[in-house]
Amino acid sequence: MNKSELLEIINNGENSYIEFKEESIKPKDLAEEIIAFANSEGGTILIGVADVNIEEKIMNICRNNCIPNIIPIYEQIDVDELKVVAVTIPKGLNKPYYTVDHKYYIRVGTTKRIASREELLRLFEANGSIHYDISPVLGTSIRDLNLDIIRDYFLKYNTFDLYEEEKSSIERILVNADILKEVDQQLVCSVGGLLIFGKKPEMIMPQNGISFAHFCGNQITDDLIDKKNINGRLQDIAEQMLVVIKNNIKTPSRIKDLKRDEKEDYPTLVLREAIVNALVHRNYSITGSKIRIFMFDDRIEFHSPGKLPNTVTIEKMKIGVSYARNPFLVKYMENMRYIDQLGRGIPMIIKAMKDIGAREPDLKEIGEEFVLTIYKN
Repeated sequence: MNKSELLEIINNGENSYIEFKEESIKPKDLAEEIIAFANSEGGTILIGVADVNIEEKIMNICRNNCIPNIIPIYEQIDVDELKVVAVTIPKGLNKPYYTVDHKYYIRVGTTKRIASREELLRLFEANGSIHYDISPVLGTSIRDLNLDIIRDYFLKYNTFDLYEEEKSSIERILVNADILKEVDQQLVCSVGGLLIFGKKPEMIMPQNGISFAHFCGNQITDDLIDKKNINGRLQDIAEQMLVVIKNNIKTPSRIKDLKRDEKEDYPTLVLREAIVNALVHRNYSITGSKIRIFMFDDRIEFHSPGKLPNTVTIEKMKIGVSYARNPFLVKYMENMRYIDQLGRGIPMIIKAMKDIGAREPDLKEIGEEFVLTIYKN
């Protein structure tokens, strides 16, 4: 960072990625700021200093007051008579980070605060130490599951008839399959169990499902052509959503050698992969929003709640490197042939769209969402 870049940052003021501090800041307070950035998207702390030996103090704070320890980028910039230290904290790869007194901080706007229960759950989920899709859903029971669907599944993939088992044996099988969980000597449904085998999962988990909107134009402010909410089990949502999108696609055609030759704007394979990808990999611990699919004249956007897990980047996704945020959902949807192999979805989508001459799909993280955009051929 040079002097002009620093002055521009100072003129723009604090934001989600920039924090100003005085040299007199206490080690405990600085550690909290560093941890908040590492647990969020990273950022830079600017400190006006007189002590040229402050680098060692900052490195000691990152090593001794932050758990796991954090390695920042340290820079010193001279601005006239003032010395400014820029401590840049990268987005953490070992989330969640916490202080020596076991407090977890996150960055929200221009301030830090202690992570809520839901935010802390997402931090642990991001590093793979817990998987939300096998967590229990309190207040549920085996009565919330469609045992006919479960029986069909086991008949097809495990070659035994669930209905030939005793009640206690059925319960044991469902617990071993992570469809049921035992909590305080009570059997309740798992998140994944409800999503794949529930009778009406959206009644218990309102974040389940897809909200679809088709706009007449290329902006979200344009007139609405169609709007639907698709609910149910994941496999049913995938099938219904594919039909809805295909019904909303205007397929141009021309006559060639007395036969109708239809041009495909979006290959069925691409649509199916994009829908299933969103259903299987979204963050279901985010309860305030559904998956959203927006169709425009020139593109379709798939908005999936949840940031990418710690070690996953967009560039890695493009070459097939992936991480199962929801291994239960991946396993069951793979067994039911809705997905082929973990990691192949995005490369398959990119290749299929290139093969028909369309623009390469966009992959972006926007706020708390992952957005896949495929462009009309």
